Amino acid sequence: MDMIEIIVVVGGIALIALTLWYFFGERERVAAQIGEGGVQEINVTVKGGYSPDVIVVKKNQPVRLNFYRDETASCSETVVFGDFGIAKDLPPFKTTPIEFTPDKAGEFNFVCGMNMLRGKLIVEAN
Repeated sequence: MDMIEIIVVVGGIALIALTLWYFFGERERVAAQIGEGGVQEINVTVKGGYSPDVIVVKKNQPVRLNFYRDETASCSETVVFGDFGIAKDLPPFKTTPIEFTPDKAGEFNFVCGMNMLRGKLIVEAN
């Protein structure tokens, strides 16, 4: 192997590692803050993904997720919480609140209407 081939192999391995980290690496968990009336509230920006994309809330306490869609991409038009029976349209450049009370603990995915953008809602027992 000459030097060029070694550089290509090492670069390829680095790109594979970066791709695996990006798609499967641990994400930062963000806990919802208790707001007015005891509602757990957090703001989520939708722009090529969800930010934050891992949200922690408490079981049996009302939740308000404020989704601000900062784009017009068709993939992000809807957010779906399948385990809670929620599907909500997200108009571009507006904030859309989603309110519910999680009645079960665990980890639940939320996705866009095309199942390409993904996030996780972690419901912790009190």
